[in-house]
Amino acid sequence: VQLQASGGGLVQPGGSLRLSCAASGITLDDYAIGWFRQAPGEEREGVSCISASEDRTYYADSAKGRFTISRDDAKNTVDLQMNNLNAEDTAVYYCAADLGFYHYCSIFMDEYDYWGQGTLVTVSS
Repeated sequence: VQLQASGGGLVQPGGSLRLSCAASGITLDDYAIGWFRQAPGEEREGVSCISASEDRTYYADSAKGRFTISRDDAKNTVDLQMNNLNAEDTAVYYCAADLGFYHYCSIFMDEYDYWGQGTLVTVSS
């Protein structure tokens, strides 16, 4: 099983990026998917998640109103659209998969079974 986060890069404050989580070896629509990030010198934190059923999503306070998580089952990806980015969003972003309850997701890292390599997001002018 491999997860791969992509879509990171350098963006100016106020800009947008769309991250994508792809998988091989599993079908993502069987799993809750979480996005996490780790800023330099900081602990990893949860950003957002979506249930396998797609009817449950969660956003950390820092992401509410700016980030949107969504699934593309045809592509077997889960995307994180990030708008109005600021310097505090600079971090390595990771996606993770949890084979848990169908209508549930959380941003507790211990619940996740598989983790991908991260993608670096740098917000700077």
